[in-house]
Amino acid sequence: MKLLRVGTAGQERPALLDDEGVLRDLSGLVADIDGALLADEAALGRIRAAADAGELLALDGEGLRVGPPVARIGKVVCIGLNYHDHARETGAEPPAEPVVFFKAADTVVGPNDTVLVPRGSVKTDWEVELAVVIGRTARYLESAEDGLAHVAGYAVAHDVSEREFQIERGGTWDKGKNCETFNPLGPWLVTADEVGDPQDLSLRLWVNGELKQDGTTAEQIFPVGEVVRYVSRFMTLYPGDVINTGTPAGVALGQPEPKPFLRAGDVVELEISGLGRQRQELKDA
Repeated sequence: MKLLRVGTAGQERPALLDDEGVLRDLSGLVADIDGALLADEAALGRIRAAADAGELLALDGEGLRVGPPVARIGKVVCIGLNYHDHARETGAEPPAEPVVFFKAADTVVGPNDTVLVPRGSVKTDWEVELAVVIGRTARYLESAEDGLAHVAGYAVAHDVSEREFQIERGGTWDKGKNCETFNPLGPWLVTADEVGDPQDLSLRLWVNGELKQDGTTAEQIFPVGEVVRYVSRFMTLYPGDVINTGTPAGVALGQPEPKPFLRAGDVVELEISGLGRQRQELKDA
């Protein structure tokens, strides 16, 4: 299933995109798409049954904003340097264990919402990423297979980053990762059964129409199941939590000088096969 949330910010309603590309209203079945729903197999089954029976009313999507596909996210866990090609382009050694950092949940915005360039920023960068949405409470998992079994679905994430704040201002990466609007998510949460193998997805990103990133999750150093298993050894993952699993080569940081960092007026578009497409216009904060 392709689950999404539509409407003005803070007032989104749950919806489903059916196999014919028709937007369907879920508000008569469920209150929202959140961790409580993703952990409720019976409720998800009712959605599937209603969709299969043609019982869901169509919604007019013309001019309708698409919000983040998950409400009330508890935490956004991020994995750094998780692609072999990205490590090579930045001159970094592939990590022996996953590099973990956080984005605040309030950085999450809709897939086509405006991204704000922080005040004083000269090194705002792009990163297309596969986002994993947790569907079952995960703690001390034993295997990568068990990790995959705890995944509700997948989405496109844009891990916008300010490299000066991240690298040159002391402390942890979090300074360059938590600026407002720095995590567009969606358009859809695609359930795990529809995605299949998460290590066989293509990721692409364009800036002002120019292709910058063209990668595959097959290049991940730590695959999705292992990432979920590993993170669960250090913290409890709850339904509705999100893991951004890293970005492939092609970011501005890895390009020759002068590096083409983002500025107000730029347009970024990104997509992952089967998970949909995002588009953001950048403006000054």
